[in-house]
Amino acid sequence: MLRRLFFTLGFALCVSQLFAQTTWTLNTEKEGIKVYTSPVPDSKVKALRVECEYKTTLSQLVAVLLDVKGCTEWVYHTKSATLIKQVSPSELYYYSEINLPWPTENRDFVAHLIVQQNPDTKVVTMDGPAVPGFVAVKKGIVRIDHSKGRWVLTPSDGKVKVEYTLHVDPAGAIPAWLVNLLAAEGPIQSFKALRTQLQKPQYQNAGYSFIKN
Repeated sequence: MLRRLFFTLGFALCVSQLFAQTTWTLNTEKEGIKVYTSPVPDSKVKALRVECEYKTTLSQLVAVLLDVKGCTEWVYHTKSATLIKQVSPSELYYYSEINLPWPTENRDFVAHLIVQQNPDTKVVTMDGPAVPGFVAVKKGIVRIDHSKGRWVLTPSDGKVKVEYTLHVDPAGAIPAWLVNLLAAEGPIQSFKALRTQLQKPQYQNAGYSFIKN
């Protein structure tokens, strides 16, 4: 437990430092969803930041984000998502495959999701780094080993402000046009679909002992 706590705090600090030092430029804005990009030192792929607001509760939003199987219904180009290990109600590992247009090979990854809430501000953070192991590398699919992402959910007057930041190394050869497409179109499509996902009946009465709305 202590070892996992140190890992969580260390990773959170690493992600915070990475994104705090970036200069964000507005890339796309549509239907209340803003997508920013920023260059990252020693990387050909820019970091992303998405900002939007949903009329929902923290518990409902967390329920959607922790529903691994449901990812295929709203996360852009997700072909499959499978729970690998449920460590606790607020921590899990899952495997996902991303479907990319031919002739680009699909990508896959294993992510480690950890949810935490500040007891004073009620702000919820969810870190989801890519981690090695758990699933063997598959032929014809490129494994993503380096990815840092974070959700920050801030409650305000019956709504939740969402800030999502991501930097991923897609690994292997990938054309520039596809990188640009994923950066511009992917977040817009995903966060529009997330708005719809939140309205589904299975999330309406969600509640967690580790989340206070």
